[in-house]
Amino acid sequence: GTYTSEAGGGTGIGTAAYDTATGAITPGPVITGVDNPSYLALHPSGSTVYAVAEQEAGAVTAVRLAPDGAYEVLGSRPTGGSGTTHLSVHPSGRWLLSANYGSGSVAVHPIAEDGALGERTDLVTHSSPPPGPGQGGPHAHQIVTAPDGGHVLAVDLGTDTVYTYALDESAGTLTEVSRAALAPGSGPRHLAFHPGGRSAYLACELDNTLVVCAYDPATGALTPGPGQSTGTGSGTSYPAQPVVTGDGAYVYLANRGPNSLTRYAVEDDGAALRLLDTVPVGGDWPRQLALSPDSSLLFAANQRSSTVTVFRVGPDGSLTAVGDPFPAPVAVCVLPLP
Repeated sequence: GTYTSEAGGGTGIGTAAYDTATGAITPGPVITGVDNPSYLALHPSGSTVYAVAEQEAGAVTAVRLAPDGAYEVLGSRPTGGSGTTHLSVHPSGRWLLSANYGSGSVAVHPIAEDGALGERTDLVTHSSPPPGPGQGGPHAHQIVTAPDGGHVLAVDLGTDTVYTYALDESAGTLTEVSRAALAPGSGPRHLAFHPGGRSAYLACELDNTLVVCAYDPATGALTPGPGQSTGTGSGTSYPAQPVVTGDGAYVYLANRGPNSLTRYAVEDDGAALRLLDTVPVGGDWPRQLALSPDSSLLFAANQRSSTVTVFRVGPDGSLTAVGDPFPAPVAVCVLPLP
């Protein structure tokens, strides 16, 4: 993922192959005809990739993938908001969820059998509570489905709130069922669930914390605990995104300020984290992290250095840099495919 409108940005979605043994990345063709694809998501079938168009008139785009590496852009749909910054596919494979940062709203689009997107079925704006300190309005930054499949959570940096919605899987509409208030001015950005389904880890980019949250799958209620240190000292670390290993044993956090990765051990069946260490990311401004499907490799998309760095994940969760940084213009998202 990149910004096609930025100086030095890419011309579309870059593709590459990676060696699961060595972590080496080999460049492939660029999927063109996709504007500002700053975040990507894969359909459960593995045959379609979806990209945001992060621009004033926000949109989402579907791209069909072929086993031989060929691709077909299936078209785009407007989200009804501005600055579309995140998207995810509902586990059913029938709905695409997107978050509009600029307008502070979330949208739902139906997904056809061939992966193409239909007309938007819902748009919800985060009109309350009022924006937090220094915020001019709501800023929806992420939307994901909880492991229970029945609830959708939207993280809003502007209102310092995580909203839980029930998704009507026949109509494609969202109904708010709960909301979690974070500390004023904390700036919640992205969360990641523990595979056990009862805990989530929320990066707050404005107060340099990672918050462990309890989650109730029956009601969709998220209950934040106290903010935990990112292990990066007193400077502003701008934590971006947490990821959890497939076995639920470790959590990693990207810190854009000091250009580092923080490692936590997961304890108490996901309900607690213990800070272990931080390591240099080997690039500048790590905006997004992704684990390989088997959690053996960690990829970091470094926006300002236009690189992707790769780390081997050890049995103890330790991170060891492998290979040279891979050149990728304004790298802001990595999506490892199975």
